[in-house]
Amino acid sequence: MGKRRIQSGKSRRGSVGGDPQPGGIASLLGVAGQVNGSHGAAVGNGNGIAVDPVDAPQAASLPEEKPPDSVADPPVAVALPDSAEGTVGTVELEPAPPAAASPAAATPDPDACPACGSAESRTLYTATDRLYQTTSKTFQIVECRKCRLIRLYPQPSPIELREYYPPDYWFVPEATAADRLEQWYRRFVLRDHLHFVERALRESEEQGLVLDVGCGGGLFLQMLSERGRPHVAGLDFSLDAASMAWRRAGVPAVCASLSRAPFAPGSCAAITMFHVLEHLYDPASYLDAAHQLLRPDGRLIVQVPNAACWQFLLLGQHWNGLDVPRHLINFRRSDLDVLLETCGFEVLRHKHFSLRDNPAGMATSLAPMLDPMARRLRHVPETPRQRLRKDFLYLALVGACLPFTLLEAACRAGSTIMVEARRRS
Repeated sequence: MGKRRIQSGKSRRGSVGGDPQPGGIASLLGVAGQVNGSHGAAVGNGNGIAVDPVDAPQAASLPEEKPPDSVADPPVAVALPDSAEGTVGTVELEPAPPAAASPAAATPDPDACPACGSAESRTLYTATDRLYQTTSKTFQIVECRKCRLIRLYPQPSPIELREYYPPDYWFVPEATAADRLEQWYRRFVLRDHLHFVERALRESEEQGLVLDVGCGGGLFLQMLSERGRPHVAGLDFSLDAASMAWRRAGVPAVCASLSRAPFAPGSCAAITMFHVLEHLYDPASYLDAAHQLLRPDGRLIVQVPNAACWQFLLLGQHWNGLDVPRHLINFRRSDLDVLLETCGFEVLRHKHFSLRDNPAGMATSLAPMLDPMARRLRHVPETPRQRLRKDFLYLALVGACLPFTLLEAACRAGSTIMVEARRRS
């Protein structure tokens, strides 16, 4: 497959990492069952986009970005966020100075594969937003004929993409019976993530900050702190999410993009990105930033939906891991490994099962109308009793999906991939 890098420090849509702005756009995303706090198990960080600390999109980093290449025409400069789901950065309407024509200033081909540059692809499916119903527009899921990377086509502009992230795209428990039940469930299934991260920290023996990119409501970091980890911090592109992590979870959190995070180089013992990369135009820029933030033997923990899973083969465009139109790139294990290696990381360990994400993701694929987070964000009218009944039905469906998801994970074809990596010496 050869070495390939999915984008670089410069996004083909503009500079990576606009200034964060207040507003309701969720953190960096996850997938149904996202990693930082979205909808329960597969309605958490993830779909990315971040919800519970599990679903919330994530962002954090520190290297300064290079200015975007000048575009001869039109003379409008747009600064973009690192995340596909963060609030769009500033838009300068003043004409920029004319740039000398050169090959480097040419606008990239929007049809080109972000990994290998090939313009040849085949359409796998046509789909729209099944989960949150933010748009009726249809998109294509295409596969590059050269490197086989699967991606969304056409990719929405950052301004358009912002509209596909509902406000309050993270979970904040209220004082209702249904919310208490959901919070208990989130804590139960998140132990899976905690054990994976804690093992990485033990084996690295590095001291320093644990930074959760796309922290959402901060539940993951809150639980890590409760288990004795003294130095934790969250980073989210949503000001509302970062504020909620401070107030509700008691977790230090900042509103920033990964490439402009206020942390010193070499200060992090571990960086986690649960269901973040699939939401980004330029995943390599986040990994480059993480590489600089980590200590010499620090650990990077990444989780993404697995486009080589059995669920995708069986369910096709109805697989929740596609999360159209919020997931821009759909990784296989081989795609993620190559990306990490080209960004200077050594892959140490894979995990194909997530108790929070895999069963819930399948349940959401089969019955999106029952997904608790989707119902909340779509403002489905329901009484407290109706909500509780639907939540129990959803939980029963998650339980019914558990045996299948365990089997596919045992065959290394689980619907998510979690990877531990370290800086290559």
